[in-house]
Amino acid sequence: MARQRFPASVYDNGDEPDARFSLANERTFLAWIRTSLALLAAGIALEVLGLDLHDAFRIAASVVLMVTGIAAAPLAWWGWARYERALRLHSPLPASLFALPVTLAVSVSGILVILGFLFR
Repeated sequence: MARQRFPASVYDNGDEPDARFSLANERTFLAWIRTSLALLAAGIALEVLGLDLHDAFRIAASVVLMVTGIAAAPLAWWGWARYERALRLHSPLPASLFALPVTLAVSVSGILVILGFLFR
């Protein structure tokens, strides 16, 4: 009896792709997980380090970073599944849905930190 692979919604589709492509997809997933951890750490550090910033801007920047970090992890899983399914079905790879939101969130938090310095 063949062992079922998780998640079935990915592995029950199409043909087994070249292992190099699946492993590259996994490395991309792990890079997004590292990004998620870094965003969480940055948000926590902004609060814990006690920088001389305006409180409202510091808190807002921290929240933006932490919420983005929390959202990035499940989005990384979803992206991995989308890309793996496309590889198995010999379809074009879908566009990344979270590169732009993460870019915007980091930019917004950076602007909030600058404003926090200016209005302290």
